Amino acid sequence: MTDQPDRANGADAPIDSLSFDDALAALQKTVAELEAGGQPLERSIALYERGVALHERCAKLLAEAELKVQQLVTRAGGALEAIDVSPDTARDTD
Repeated sequence: MTDQPDRANGADAPIDSLSFDDALAALQKTVAELEAGGQPLERSIALYERGVALHERCAKLLAEAELKVQQLVTRAGGALEAIDVSPDTARDTD
């Protein structure tokens, strides 16, 4: 068995280029490896740093997706209208 599946899932890809699904899968794998323990301190620190970066990537992609969804507003006729929404100007829809 080779390491190809891990590379295909983004394990060796730069974090900034990962899709949400790939970043989440890599984060889950990193957390599992940390939880398993037994690594030298340097490896544990590297895993922790990677986990933080992966978490930030996932959070950024989720925030971008949320803004895109907020930009879709239903108009009176049921049609969708795209509007500009930024985190500062977003209004709560509750």
